[in-house]
Amino acid sequence: MLAVQDGEKAYLEKDFVRAREIWEPIAERGDAEAEAWLGALYANGLGVEQDAARAFDFYRRSAEHGNPLAANNVGAMYAKGDGVARDPSRGASWFLHAAECGDALGQFNYAVALTKGIGVDVDVVEAVRWYRRAAESGHYPSQARLGYCYAKGLGVANDPVEAFVWLSLASRHGVGLAMAELEELVKSMSGDQKAAAQQRLSKWATSSEGSADFLPKAVGL
Repeated sequence: MLAVQDGEKAYLEKDFVRAREIWEPIAERGDAEAEAWLGALYANGLGVEQDAARAFDFYRRSAEHGNPLAANNVGAMYAKGDGVARDPSRGASWFLHAAECGDALGQFNYAVALTKGIGVDVDVVEAVRWYRRAAESGHYPSQARLGYCYAKGLGVANDPVEAFVWLSLASRHGVGLAMAELEELVKSMSGDQKAAAQQRLSKWATSSEGSADFLPKAVGL
């Protein structure tokens, strides 16, 4: 009997039609991973005609069956009105669900929602907490946002050393916000602060490498 992994192999070989044929019967049995993959095919028009509504349906089914990556996608689609009527409140709820399940992009998206008041009340302190959770798992945009918050004292006490650490990690991966902010930050730091920052940075340099999720995802906030 074919398994989800057989579909992944076909996907990597760019045989998207074969991948769909493998995943469809597995998804009919309620497999969350296969449902998420089918959502990705329809969201991106791979081996099928692009259909945001069908993508949303598969992502929602997968999320309801416990897939946190799909839960983030459901949140993104609600937030943007992509394949479903726009509902920022529901979007934020799904982001929170994904975040609580450990999905880094869900954590980032929920933090953005809290920062901007998208579907939830503005709560920068809580946003910083979620940026940190995602940043510590190696999510580069979250590292940039966390560093920015420390640099500006947004939702957390101003701390140039912490700001330097997170902005440096993000800037190594080309995050524009981090690169620009880091340049300005360094100009204002003392020699002692720079030394302390370099020492603290070494702790994270080898432990915060991000990992790309295999499942193609809907665009976040």
